[in-house]
Amino acid sequence: MTDTTRREVLGWLAGLGAAAGVGLLPGRASASVGVTALRDVTLIDSSGVRSNSTIVLADNKILAVGSCDLPLPRGSTVLNFAGKFVIPGLWDMHVHGAYMDRITLPLCLANGVTGIREMWGFPQIYELRERIERGEVLGPRLIVGSTIVDGPHSTLPGALIVSTPDEGRQAVRDAKTQGADFVKVYSFLDRATLAAIANECSKQAITFAGHCSNHVALGDASDLGQHTFEHMYGLPLATSRRETPLRQAIADLPLDPANSFAWFRQVLEFERQATLSHSRSKAAQLAKRLQRNNSALVPTIVTMRVFASPLDRFANDPRMKYMPAFYRDFWRDGLKNWAPVTEQEIRQQAEFLRRRMDQVAEMHAHGVEVLAGTDAGNPYTFPGFSLHDELELLVEAGLSAKAALRAGTRDAAVKPGEAANLVVLDGNPLKDIRNTQRIHTVLTRGKVLGPAERQRMLADVEKAAQEPIPTAARTCC
Repeated sequence: MTDTTRREVLGWLAGLGAAAGVGLLPGRASASVGVTALRDVTLIDSSGVRSNSTIVLADNKILAVGSCDLPLPRGSTVLNFAGKFVIPGLWDMHVHGAYMDRITLPLCLANGVTGIREMWGFPQIYELRERIERGEVLGPRLIVGSTIVDGPHSTLPGALIVSTPDEGRQAVRDAKTQGADFVKVYSFLDRATLAAIANECSKQAITFAGHCSNHVALGDASDLGQHTFEHMYGLPLATSRRETPLRQAIADLPLDPANSFAWFRQVLEFERQATLSHSRSKAAQLAKRLQRNNSALVPTIVTMRVFASPLDRFANDPRMKYMPAFYRDFWRDGLKNWAPVTEQEIRQQAEFLRRRMDQVAEMHAHGVEVLAGTDAGNPYTFPGFSLHDELELLVEAGLSAKAALRAGTRDAAVKPGEAANLVVLDGNPLKDIRNTQRIHTVLTRGKVLGPAERQRMLADVEKAAQEPIPTAARTCC
């Protein structure tokens, strides 16, 4: 990349700002900086669609966005992308990154995912986050949650079990001390403990997000301040005309501590029944609460589709070559307690998924924010690749391509001062959301990952997946 002196960049920006009547600053710049310009692109971001645009970058920052004939500093590297489309870097808002540095990070970047929200934090992930920020490892921006905080009888091995409000408060304080960006809550928390967690999060200036507890209505958890709700859990009950008797049935449901998963599965069956008595008026009322509380939905349809399908439906996905070899058995065994078997079960689960997708679209139509997340790390959900599947499923659910793209980019704007995380596409995603898969180049952290580099990254992951890797992995839903 050609170097341009800092003085030249400052002078160019000053002149550009004066001509435009605005002040433009390059941010932090070294004595010599590599300035790169993307010429003649169609830019699609939260501000709309801008054809024949030029985007100027340096030091992993966007310096300017202008017309096709925008003058450039002397020595700039010009990438002519005529006929191509540029979108902000994609985000996967629900990831479990087993073997993150060798598998997850390169697969995400090769697929244009420049930001991920890791939903199960532990010390190695916090350390990796800092190494990425220091430039020691190339990877997406990481937002990392706490260890998963759950109540007694959790179905999740390794979760931090809190049985009282005081224990919940301590879990929040510990999460903040350990470096979590947010607290991850789970399915078995009782209302008093969740309320204590919410109150302590407010005191510690940290958010909480995760599953809608089976013991707390979704709207009530939103009122407590829960930032995001994953997997569509709780949504069917909260919008059902039969919510009251179904919640009473949950309260009366006996729980065998030796088999808490059976209890969890029965709750899901009540949720399936709830979709059969959906109330549009209740959905509208719930949407108002979620909007008021700035609560968002992360439906992870791509993983919920796997759990609702026969055991072998996705077993031969060609993207398995990018996953460690033992995952084939690991994932199949993990699905045995979930997969429908009989024709009736298969039909019921397919209808259940369809109705929940309809409800996500309905919430979005009422103004509730929907964010794209995959639950990568779970069966047949692949880092990077599956984010594009999720965008396609959001459109299938009823969102427009524009809305799905906003869900996948966190409605980001490409403007001066922002990080230069960009994806160059060969097709217009607003015409067909599947065009987000037609990636030509990814720009992130000052790197230009063109077609050859992206193919090399994928080949390296495929090779790494065949090497011996310890079988201890963190995956959950």
